[in-house]
Parts: sequence; structure tokens; C-alpha cells
Amino acid sequence: MDILFFGTSDFAIPALELLASSKWRLLGVVTQPDRPRGRGRKVSPTPVKQYALDEHLAVYQPESGARLSDLLASENLRPSVIVVVAFGQLLKKAVLELPPLGCINIHPSLLPAYRGPAPIQRAIMNGETRTGVTTMYLSPEMDAGDVILQESVPIEPGATFGELSARLAGLGAEMLCKTLSLVERGAAPRLAQDQRQATYAPALTPEEERIDWSRDAVGLYNLIKGMNPSPGAHTLFNGKGLKIWRSRPDGGAPDGDSGGRPGSVSAADPRSGFTVQTGRGLLVIESVQPAGRSCMSAAEFVRGYRVRPGLLLGG
Repeated sequence: MDILFFGTSDFAIPALELLASSKWRLLGVVTQPDRPRGRGRKVSPTPVKQYALDEHLAVYQPESGARLSDLLASENLRPSVIVVVAFGQLLKKAVLELPPLGCINIHPSLLPAYRGPAPIQRAIMNGETRTGVTTMYLSPEMDAGDVILQESVPIEPGATFGELSARLAGLGAEMLCKTLSLVERGAAPRLAQDQRQATYAPALTPEEERIDWSRDAVGLYNLIKGMNPSPGAHTLFNGKGLKIWRSRPDGGAPDGDSGGRPGSVSAADPRSGFTVQTGRGLLVIESVQPAGRSCMSAAEFVRGYRVRPGLLLGG
């Protein structure tokens, strides 16, 4: 079975790594064009491209979806099946119809829940306790294709977006092998999704990254987890940006009120860190990143930046 792989982000690498060492023939990798990335905005390859180059795999980078069909034709690529993992772009009908065994996708949610580009982040931010991975046949509509396999997993308390993403990426790679074996034998099920049960996970917006201290402590705890390690939830400290990477609701006062305004520091200790009043409850801050500095513990921040009770975070 000849496979063409489509992927862009780190989430796709475990599946690509598994395919590269499998019994099937990997024709190459299609990924997004090189773009400016990181703090210095240096033009860099996608994580999938970098992995493919390191493993001496053929790499194709069409400039747009419209050019993809032309590229496949010009390279005479005729895959039996196309595997798509975190590619970041909907495929045109001509591409979907190219492989005789179909286009297979790994999606990190229990479809039809959390269709869209940010299912892991949204699940954490919404306080979900379970999620999972779905393998499915791609269709022209976003994440609406027939389901092949699904596996559910718990979201561990305190799990960040990065931690849960790594776990689901590994699970997705394992499920991909099972799925491709079924497809090869002509035994893969096709279970239609119930469109009435569909929910969506849109991409995060810059506005959502800014911490609104009027929200409750549990909601902010989930927000901070869901944005770690990217894009990072942030607030202002003395007029400068401050990213908050880890926190927890104050277990001793889940609905506590220090009497201060939301966003005000209610307690600060150079040995243990600081606590912030929210719209409902107190939020214990565990690690932060001041503008232009590396990540540090909240205790280090209190010592180095003279954090005191009454100081107001935010606007």
C-alpha cells in the first residue's frame, strides 16, 4: 500500500515516524510552506518538514490548495491512501478523490464533538474530563467524515495543552496503524457522524489569550492550562506583559474573596509565590514569564519583582 502523508505541526510527527518505519511504502510528505516563526520571525520549516528532511523523505510544499492537485500530477504521485494529520488546510475534492482507498485523518477529539482546529485546547479550557482520538475518512466538510475508529481517554487533572497533545499524538499514531490495516483489508467500518451532536473548536483569538480577572478561578485555571505552551495566557504587571504558565485554584477557599478587586494580589510570599483575587475565588500562581525573561517560579517572581498584596494585575 502506497501512502502519501500530509502534516504540518508537531502533533503529526509520531504518526509520520510510525509510517516511515512501517511495512507500507511512504511516497513522501506534503506540508505547509516555510513561514516566519518564533520571536525573531525567522523563516523556518514546519516541524513535519524538518523531521522529513532529517529522515531523507521526499517533501512537497504547494503554495496553496489550488496548486496541490497540479503538484501531485506533475510529480506523478499516485497513492493508494492519503493520511492527513494536523495539516492545517482543507483538501479540495480532486485531492480527496485521488487515492482509491480514500483519505484518512487523525483528529484529537471524540467526533462529532470539537470539530475544528483547536480541539485539545478547547476541551481543556471548557473543563472537560474526557477526550480522545478519532480516525475517519475525510470529506469536503470540516471534520464531518465517516468515523473508522475512536478511543476515549481521561484528561488528567492539571494536564496542559502540551502534555495532553503529546499523549493524544502517540495514541493517534497507534490507532493509525490499526486503521490502515483495516483499510488495506477492506474491513474498515464507516460510521456516519450525527450532525445534530456536532460542536466546534475554533482557533484561539488574541482576545482570549488576555486574562480577564473578573472570571472565576476555575475558569482561569482551565484557560491557563489550555494555552500552555502556546500561545500562553497573559496579563499586565506594572504595564508590561506577564505570561502565566501554571496556576491552581486555592483549595482552601474555592469561592474565597479577599475583599480586593479582581486581578489584585491578595497574598505574596517570597518562599511560595502569590495569590490573585478573581471574580469568584482565589487563584494561586505557580509559574510566570515576565516580558523579555525566561519562565520562573512564582516565588522567584515575588522576590525579584517586589510583588506585594494590593498590586493590581491587568489593565
